[in-house]
Amino acid sequence: MANTDLTALTGDYTIDTAHSTIGFTVRHAMVTNVKGKFDEFSGSLHLDGGDPSASTASIDVKMDSIDTGSEDRDGHLKSADFFKIEEFPTMTFRSTKAEALGDEDYRITGDLTILGTTKPLTIDLEFNGAAKDPFGNERVGFEGKAEIKRSEWGLTWNAALETGGVLISDKIKLTFDISAIKNA
Repeated sequence: MANTDLTALTGDYTIDTAHSTIGFTVRHAMVTNVKGKFDEFSGSLHLDGGDPSASTASIDVKMDSIDTGSEDRDGHLKSADFFKIEEFPTMTFRSTKAEALGDEDYRITGDLTILGTTKPLTIDLEFNGAAKDPFGNERVGFEGKAEIKRSEWGLTWNAALETGGVLISDKIKLTFDISAIKNA
């Protein structure tokens, strides 16, 4: 049974990457969405149930782990046209502000760094609950979403379509399904 006493949740947590996903969706060829995710990342949370504004989050994503289901596309995304993974192997997020919006809704704002460029990012979160798993771990879960314009981080490669428009939209939808385990 989920424990919803937020003060009992106060503490430090490590993101359980085996049960978490950092994903994205981008419009392709003006007609469909392509989804992808990052297979390797690490992160930590500090939750303050008595004062949610004192909560923090930190995430490091290995850009070489991008997975869109197409080896050719993933290779292009890792290249100098996009993520330049040889020069910029990691994308990072460091929170700067957290706020409770009411009910199970929260918002965390922080600095997202891609290609050495740091810009603010706001993630809307829904608290999915807390529970003790069969192995004795205390877990919390969050679902989050945000939108960015990739051009703001210098991701500008594109190709014009014969019928008008471009191959890849500037808008990227980010999704976060996070399960975290309370540190001992």
